[in-house]
Amino acid sequence: MARFLWIALFLVLASLAPACAAPGNLSLPANTQAILDHIYSGRRDLAREEIRRLQQQSPENPLGYLLEAENEWWKIWCSSADFKYGMTSARHHDKSPADAHYFELTSKAYSLAETSLRQHDTGEMRLYAGMADALASRLYSIRGEYRAAARVGVRARENFLKTLQLDPSLADADTGLGLYNYYVDTLSTLARMMRFFMGIPGGSKQEGIQQLERAIREGQLTPPLARFYLALSLHSYDQKYEQALQVLNPLVEKYPTNPIFRLAQGDLYAKLRRTEQAEASYRAAAADEGQVLDADCRARVAYLVQQSLAALNAH
Repeated sequence: MARFLWIALFLVLASLAPACAAPGNLSLPANTQAILDHIYSGRRDLAREEIRRLQQQSPENPLGYLLEAENEWWKIWCSSADFKYGMTSARHHDKSPADAHYFELTSKAYSLAETSLRQHDTGEMRLYAGMADALASRLYSIRGEYRAAARVGVRARENFLKTLQLDPSLADADTGLGLYNYYVDTLSTLARMMRFFMGIPGGSKQEGIQQLERAIREGQLTPPLARFYLALSLHSYDQKYEQALQVLNPLVEKYPTNPIFRLAQGDLYAKLRRTEQAEASYRAAAADEGQVLDADCRARVAYLVQQSLAALNAH
């Protein structure tokens, strides 16, 4: 049953990140890269300022609202993360009044994309509609609202498929499709039966990996997220720790101030019994000293590092 719940997490798939390969056909505002670099460096404060300017300059563009939701997501992720089974992950989030703003952002982005699609059906707006639903789905998932997560997740999948039909160059759609296919193929027999009766399409793990690899190579917005969740998947479901580390390490090198990526790296070193490297990664995650993270997230990271080091020393 637990693996069935991961269907909803294909929501994370469509989260946003910087371009690092051959470009597709998205018309991205000039400051998009700077915003994304701030988000994935952990500088939510700097990202917020740039996002506000983007929204003011292009109020009808869904991207500004998707970026704001992505920026807010990492605050939610940080506050919800725990250390279990030898790895840090955001597994559960208690409902909060602040969640309403997050859902307002995803609804706004979806509405703007739909308005544009009624005038002209394009791969770009299909992609943004899928991202909006994917962003909503992942919060529903960690709140335990799995039916709602699956409902918007399946709609996101439909938009990602349509994205590639209209414009095969938009490899960011493969992030969502890739994680969907990967997770659905890990379901237990009981969960597969539930998936069938709920009308949730099936998937192939191998196809999912290939799609994620393409998103890493060719995506404009999602390569880091494709890396992060492919690494977590290889860690959690396939126990391919060395391969997961090779996928993750370029992300840590690009964004060394992001403690979430450092914690994931430390977990993989620990599984590989590279104790000194694991300890170094964990301590690097706690080395912010007020320069990057907000106070609440910094305190949570400190707690996660404490738990991670305790588990490492216990072995």
